[in-house]
Amino acid sequence: MGHYAEAVWDHNKAAIEITKDWNGIDQVLLRNAHGASAKISLHGGQVVSWRNDQGEELLFTSNKAIFKHPKSMRGGIQICYPQFGDCGLLDQHGFARNKIWVIDENPPPLHSNESLGKSFVDLLLKPSEEDLKQWPHSFEFRLRVSLSIDGDLTLISRIRNINGKPFSFLFAYHTYLSVSDISEVRVEGLETLDYLDNLSKRELLTEQGDAITFESEMDRTYLRSPKVVAVLDHERKRTYVIGKEGLPDTVVWNPWEKKSKSMADFGDDEYKSMLCVDGAAVERPITLKPGEEWTGRLMLTAGKSSFCFDQLELQSKGF
Repeated sequence: MGHYAEAVWDHNKAAIEITKDWNGIDQVLLRNAHGASAKISLHGGQVVSWRNDQGEELLFTSNKAIFKHPKSMRGGIQICYPQFGDCGLLDQHGFARNKIWVIDENPPPLHSNESLGKSFVDLLLKPSEEDLKQWPHSFEFRLRVSLSIDGDLTLISRIRNINGKPFSFLFAYHTYLSVSDISEVRVEGLETLDYLDNLSKRELLTEQGDAITFESEMDRTYLRSPKVVAVLDHERKRTYVIGKEGLPDTVVWNPWEKKSKSMADFGDDEYKSMLCVDGAAVERPITLKPGEEWTGRLMLTAGKSSFCFDQLELQSKGF
């Protein structure tokens, strides 16, 4: 899809390769020694692919996705900042996902565990003059995307206020998971929680089921959700485990049939093969004083459905 530009290998045989997409925008390909990979576009800092060591794609991308800057691509993992949805004066989900990021050659250090044995890339976004006209707050947004030797995918966002006054924002990792059949999928870990039903003017309700299953359109924001949520795909015998820090909410979305037909960059039947489960901070804005920094972390694992959904597994990996 692009041409080879650069490859860097460490002692764990984790590779970083930089290519260009058909619009000439850089993409970073991360690989581990077992053949798992992740691809990150500098357009939006968006993860556009995550494959396991069998070469199976774990993220959904619409066949009708529009790959043209400045529009974000429908699928992958989108960075929603400083707005989520249409809850504000900016474009849907804010501007970060539509901007061209740069590779951060000298980022402030993270804990050594965030790089040991991993292939990773650090990206940086600063507001342009155009951005400051829309949203007059100066910030530095640093994003690290890393792929572990086990094939786990981690995203760490660090947003620093370099403004002279406080500002507030919303945030989400808008994560499109690939599933076999949405009617055979269940989400565990959100039972008994309060949620905002975004299809009913954000009405506050309480989850009643033992697990979340899907029979119609769903757009919910689960409040004060746990650090770990699991998505079980029975037909594919796969379990996604989603861990998060600094992100109090979890958004669950599937457009179902009617809404799918109204979206130009989404196939009529594609709702059957995707599910969005987002680590988010959207109910209450995050406020940063001058000089303050916020960190939000997401970790995705994918394994066979025999995998026991146990928080101890995630705790061993830092959650």
